[in-house]
Amino acid sequence: MVTFITSGDLENSRPSKAGLAVWTLCERELVRFFRQRNRVIGALGQPVLFWLLFGSGFGSSFRMPTESGDSVDYFQYYFPGTLVLIILFTSIFATISIIEDRREGFLQAVLVAPVSRFALVLGKVLGGSLIALAQGVLFLLLGLTIGISFSFLQCVMIVAYMFVIAIGLTALGFILAWRLDSTQGFHAIMSVFLLPMWLLSGAFFPASDNLLAYVLSVNPLTYAVAGLRRLLFGFAFPDLPTAPVCLMVTVGFAALCLTIAAWSARRTTEGDLLS
Repeated sequence: MVTFITSGDLENSRPSKAGLAVWTLCERELVRFFRQRNRVIGALGQPVLFWLLFGSGFGSSFRMPTESGDSVDYFQYYFPGTLVLIILFTSIFATISIIEDRREGFLQAVLVAPVSRFALVLGKVLGGSLIALAQGVLFLLLGLTIGISFSFLQCVMIVAYMFVIAIGLTALGFILAWRLDSTQGFHAIMSVFLLPMWLLSGAFFPASDNLLAYVLSVNPLTYAVAGLRRLLFGFAFPDLPTAPVCLMVTVGFAALCLTIAAWSARRTTEGDLLS
């Protein structure tokens, strides 16, 4: 019995192929990450160490006033910023694998597969975002030890918000890694661009009425950190962007980075042509 495959059958099979490709790449990122314990320690250990050191050092001298007349210590103020830092570190470590995949020839094999480039981008970004989210949730539970309390609904909203942040930062890492052919160059960009981007987000210190305030206002991570503060503490902190503004900027940043990543993946680099 001969079965004829029509063009319509091919069209119907494309979504399933794309979904399988996305899931396969995502699963590969998850398996690779949890097999490399040094990446787990590096992405989670360093931000937690910063949080403990700076929280202990500034804890007795820092008090952030709230709208209700109370105040929070530095451990609590720095907590949302550390969450974003963990997501940033994990996203960066996840997207470095693009450079490694190109060296090993795996990326070239994916590029010639009969799937769209967007499936490649979505699989890599989704895998890195889930890894970042998992580590962020682990650190979120530590907040219970410093007096931060949240309801189940708050927890769901915080996790969803962290996932959007993770998508944006992982897609940003994809954009940077796609054009590079060495991990040294990627670490250099991280040192001169990504870490200052986090430092100038209000995560480490509050903004003052000077030029720094304008820099913070155009930094998308400012709204990511502010949004987490509002979800964790409610409307307790003055001079923060409103919750709708934080959500709009964070979602817009994630969508923009994902779009640029998909556009970048359509452009074949010189390294992709090497076998």
